[in-house]
Amino acid sequence: MNHTKIATLGELKKTGYRTKGIKDELRDNLRDKIKNGEDTFTGVWGYEDSVIPELERAILSRHNINLLGLRGQAKTRLARLMVTLLDEWIPIVKGSEINDDPLRPMSRFALELIAEKGDDTPISWLHREDRFFEKLATPDVTVADLIGDVDPIKAANLKLSYADDRVIHFGMIPRANRCIFVINELPDLQARIQVSLFNILQEGDIQIRGFKLRLPLDLQFVFTANPEDYTNRGSIVTPLKDRIGSQILTHYPEDIKTARKITEQEAILDERQTSAVYVPDIAKDLLEQISFEARNSEYVDAKSGVSARTSITAFENLLSTAERRALQTGAEHTMVRLSDFLGVIPAITGKIELVYEGEQEGADGVAAILIDDAVKSMFPLYFPKIEKLERKDAETPYDELLHWFFQGQGFELLDDFTDEEYQRALDGIPELNQLLKTHQPDWPEKDAYFLKELVLWGLVAHKKLSKNRFAEGYQFKDLYGSFISGL
Repeated sequence: MNHTKIATLGELKKTGYRTKGIKDELRDNLRDKIKNGEDTFTGVWGYEDSVIPELERAILSRHNINLLGLRGQAKTRLARLMVTLLDEWIPIVKGSEINDDPLRPMSRFALELIAEKGDDTPISWLHREDRFFEKLATPDVTVADLIGDVDPIKAANLKLSYADDRVIHFGMIPRANRCIFVINELPDLQARIQVSLFNILQEGDIQIRGFKLRLPLDLQFVFTANPEDYTNRGSIVTPLKDRIGSQILTHYPEDIKTARKITEQEAILDERQTSAVYVPDIAKDLLEQISFEARNSEYVDAKSGVSARTSITAFENLLSTAERRALQTGAEHTMVRLSDFLGVIPAITGKIELVYEGEQEGADGVAAILIDDAVKSMFPLYFPKIEKLERKDAETPYDELLHWFFQGQGFELLDDFTDEEYQRALDGIPELNQLLKTHQPDWPEKDAYFLKELVLWGLVAHKKLSKNRFAEGYQFKDLYGSFISGL
């Protein structure tokens, strides 16, 4: 059907077009996608066997939906992706404020226009991309914003009394007729405003300043909310919950692989960054592990959650840290180092809510602890596990390396080392090279230096070495040697 050529109600009738409610649109198009084996919610990872099947069932049931979950769990993204399940074009009465269906008009404007012009009534076409409305629930939202109000200016201009329904100015919800309407953070909406949604959700009529308009609005509502035990600012009133067909719980990625997919998809990077900075796979895994550690940390408020945006912005900062060093040293290419993770701390501190113990440590301190915890968790995946309790005089694979530190004055890695200086410094520890050859002989040479640094950080995390940060970089030393030698 060539929509650009169908411009009147009469032409529309000749095509045999049949009106369909938005919930039926979503349902029918979803059925087709499932039958054809197509992805229904592309670009959302980790929900394939949990959230997406539940969302599909809710759409097939023609339900209004509440997506319940902590921040950064793709709730709004899921709602926006529902647009792809709508018909590409729908006809509306041209000039209608509330997207009147030409075959089922309901506003006074559309009814009078069709009564006057009949089959010559002009129509226009609305694309599915324009059928998504979103409102963030804040305490200052009013019934007038959502439903509508009497407009005194319109009354004066049209010389109408306030008893005439033409003086009504429609709010966001009526204007979103035949569209997906999303209210984000629903518990933040004042209880009296939530009450105003009752009739729209159940009976389909709206009430404005004493006017009772029977407007059978055709809407797909999607609400998002944080769990009520976290959202102390408010809650969803029980009768409104009762009118929402399906409540679907979202969750964070359950494994590193899925988390990496999300981060790599969402990170906003300059092409010059990606071409100039090489990021070892182990560095990407370590970055994601930081968020996993934060979600289980005693210093972080678990009820608040740790958004997926933590890893996304941390990844952007990680590349920027390496890029900045390359610009300073005049290098065209560089690689991410473990010491570059210092640069991700500002991306972490603003995205985690701390409990009392965390406040005592300070945000920067907690971020540094999370990085060390991530190193500690990743370390046994690549090197022999370091036991908490070891028998006295028991031999370990790290004895020779620890002895090297015991005999020396320490080892420094400066932030502004060129790649050549960085590699030369790590190559200058023979025992470290041997450890890598023994336990990771097939590791790509390009990634070997990150692994070498991981060994040093891992030994620090297991309290076998000490690590000190100073203005220019890091210093690694024997944990007890300085006390014994008196240095």
